[in-house]
Amino acid sequence: MPIHNEVLDQLAARRSVRVFTGDPVTPEQRAAILQAAFMAPTAGCQQLYTILDITDPALRRTLADLCDHQPMVAAAPLCLVFLADCRRWPRAYRAAGAAPREPGPGDLLLAMADACIAAQNAVTAAESLGLGSCYVGDILENAEAVRAALALPPHVVPAALLIFGVPTPQQAARPKPARFAPEAVVCDNTYPDRTEAALRADFAARSGGAGYDFDADLRAFCARKYDSDFSREMSRSAAVYLQDFL
Repeated sequence: MPIHNEVLDQLAARRSVRVFTGDPVTPEQRAAILQAAFMAPTAGCQQLYTILDITDPALRRTLADLCDHQPMVAAAPLCLVFLADCRRWPRAYRAAGAAPREPGPGDLLLAMADACIAAQNAVTAAESLGLGSCYVGDILENAEAVRAALALPPHVVPAALLIFGVPTPQQAARPKPARFAPEAVVCDNTYPDRTEAALRADFAARSGGAGYDFDADLRAFCARKYDSDFSREMSRSAAVYLQDFL
């Protein structure tokens, strides 16, 4: 029998919410969300992240435009940007008289993981409070403009932008998108490339519908997402941020 409890049920039910009622996120809810983020697992207990609470309406509008023109970023009651922060600890080392090396790619990857783990704790906390949330990955685009807007120094990289609020009834009732079956994702010990037949079966099972057209669906999704202008811009901007670590 599958195991059920309140936490597991909330994780299963959670879906991205992009439209919110006019109700605010209360100070108590905000504090609980942030405290949950602080309690997330973190490499060496370093908390390799900084969280920006974006309260300036003009800055919200700027970020909404830079994040692929998504007005929900400006409209959401609470907007947090999680930064991978590879700057705090080296500055503290120098203040203590140490002579640390410059941050490298491994430091950035570790900080990105720290920031995203903290962000997911915030999402889980919000769900437990009856609040919806949505990740906005487009914060990685337009590196130069985002850096200027958020006054980001070298070795500080946006890992995630999250918006929170009370979901509208329509958003609360929206079905959660299907996931791959476990056998398509979980492998024993080493990485196996799925055969083409297995990939077709994996995607067909995830679609959950009769008459699924693998070829048409994957070609359309590739054009809409992977080969899109915003995806190419994200890769360009990621390379800009990476230059500080090479």
